[in-house]
Amino acid sequence: MIRVLVADDHPIVRSGIVGLLGAAEGIEVVGEASDGAEAIDRAAALSPDVVLMDLRMPNLDGVAATAQILAATPGIRVLILTTYETDDQILGAIEAGASGYLLKAAPQAEIIEGVRSVAGGQTVLAPSIATKLVQRVRTDATPAPRLSARELEVLRLVAAGNSNPAVGRALFIGEATVKTHLLHAFEKLGVSDRTRAVTRAMELGLL
Repeated sequence: MIRVLVADDHPIVRSGIVGLLGAAEGIEVVGEASDGAEAIDRAAALSPDVVLMDLRMPNLDGVAATAQILAATPGIRVLILTTYETDDQILGAIEAGASGYLLKAAPQAEIIEGVRSVAGGQTVLAPSIATKLVQRVRTDATPAPRLSARELEVLRLVAAGNSNPAVGRALFIGEATVKTHLLHAFEKLGVSDRTRAVTRAMELGLL
């Protein structure tokens, strides 16, 4: 018997999930929680096999609650069940230790099977979530653009708050040449202005 704790702040939604799981063979709903803080307390008291966790809840969100539950009891498995699928939320939940991420719009059979799979030690991801993660990994794996030494010098001076004329004076080049270097840097970094060029270069570890 798979023992499940359901954490969701919407009573009607939570009731529907409890009813769905309660009617499934081999699954027992042992508790409910209406926010992240309560989910932590109930998980500690009940030691369920799986916590079915919503993301957006009052007092403490699902990502923070997941991290705290798993830190206290690593043997518990957490399956995120939510309506949200932004990149940051997906990555946040997985980094917190969640074993799966499904959407509430998923077919009922998929949710039930997701609980069983997670309880069995598997990782479960909705197809759209898996696609987003693959795209994110591919994006992160894209090599940083190669800026020339002069382009980096120009960006460093821009980052320090220097105007184009001041950059030119510091490097003993004309203002038109400074603009040319900046335009080349913009193109390589995929940006259209000085501020974004500097922040993007910092994000990529070039500055």
